[in-house]
Parts: sequence; C-alpha cells; structure tokens
Amino acid sequence: MSDTEVPSLSIIIPTLNEAGRLGPVLDALTPAPGDDIIIADGGSSDNTDEIAAAHNTRFVVTLAGRGRQLATGAEAATGEWLLFAHADTRLSKGWRDVAFDFMTTPKNSHRAAVFKFRLDDDAPPARRLEKIVAWRNRTFGLPYGDQALLISRVFYRELGGFKELPLMEDVDMIRRIGGHRITFLDAEAVTSADRYKKGGYFLRPLRNLVCLALYFGGLPPHTIERLYR
Repeated sequence: MSDTEVPSLSIIIPTLNEAGRLGPVLDALTPAPGDDIIIADGGSSDNTDEIAAAHNTRFVVTLAGRGRQLATGAEAATGEWLLFAHADTRLSKGWRDVAFDFMTTPKNSHRAAVFKFRLDDDAPPARRLEKIVAWRNRTFGLPYGDQALLISRVFYRELGGFKELPLMEDVDMIRRIGGHRITFLDAEAVTSADRYKKGGYFLRPLRNLVCLALYFGGLPPHTIERLYR
C-alpha cells in the first residue's frame, strides 16, 4: 500500500448454519485497522454466532434469504466502501492491497470490482469450470456473488442496494451496475467446491444456466427459486 489514506471498509457476509466454514473465511480476511466485518445471519441454529464473536465481528440477524441478508448487512455498515462476500469463499493473500488500489482510484467511486473465481478442488472438472466462468466474465461481464463484490457506499445506495430476492440477487445487482463498470481484480475468491461435488460439475452449472436463462426470459425470481430448490 502507498501512503494514501486508507478508506474505511465494511465487509458483509451472509450466513445460515455456516459454522463449519466461517472460521477459515474470517481468518483469511486479515482486515486493516478500521475495517468493519458484519455477519448478516438468516437464523442459524448452529454456533455461527460464537464463531462470529470470536473473530470480533458484528452479528446482525434477519430473515433468511441472501438478498435480504446482504441488504440488512449493508444497512448496518459504516464503511465508505462495502465488500460483499459469501460464507464459503476465502479471499486470497494480498486481496486487501488490490482492493486498496481500487478504492483509492477516484474514477472507481462509481464502478465496482470482483475477484477471480477459483475452487478449492484440484480435480480437472474444477479447472474446466473456472475457465468457463472466466469466459462468461470476459464475454458477458457477468460475475456471480461467489466472486465477491467491492463497491463504494455512495454508488451502492444510488443503485438502490440489494433487492430482497430469494435468488439471482447477485445477477440483479450486476445488471444495475453494468458490465462496463465492473473491474476484475488480480486476486482470487477461493470458493468451496462442496456443492459441485454433491450436485455434479456438469449438472449443477447446467441447472444454474437454466435458472439464468429463465431470469433473463422474465420469469420472476420467486418462481425460479421454487424450481431451483
């Protein structure tokens, strides 16, 4: 980092029974002085709250639903910048320096940034999926929430914040930001591959693609969510 004043940053993580994953995610954040970490919980029945407390985070509770939880976390945030990240996604070493460079560039006050998508699995299907995601990002400027989202508080509010959608809340936000105003940072968001191992490296992305097509086709997110589940 340079001698430029460090902008205040609020890191918002939605959780629902994430006790098995949350600790390493918080350990990897290595927040700078003044950073504010907010756990927006959807009513966990495990010890997510204890893990959050052990890492000196702020714990806010709302109704379950990622869009609602992200919006609630943002309302509780005090930082000039907001970083939304998933509870199964660890940011790679050096992420704070890369984020600092983005936040301190004046033109980025009305832009947003995401990280490179990576899975914590060494299997060939994981590498293939990462390449597909990279292609989607380059071609359509369409990152998902598992790449995290860094955005100024002012710009976030101007966009109307996260909508309380049961599904596609990340795609909805990216559409409002606009692909031409997204920067892809030179650091990784390393996401758990568990759901791909369980759902299949072919079937789960296919299901996601079908949901995305239905969304862009105008089907309401609540209807898509019932099909998705």
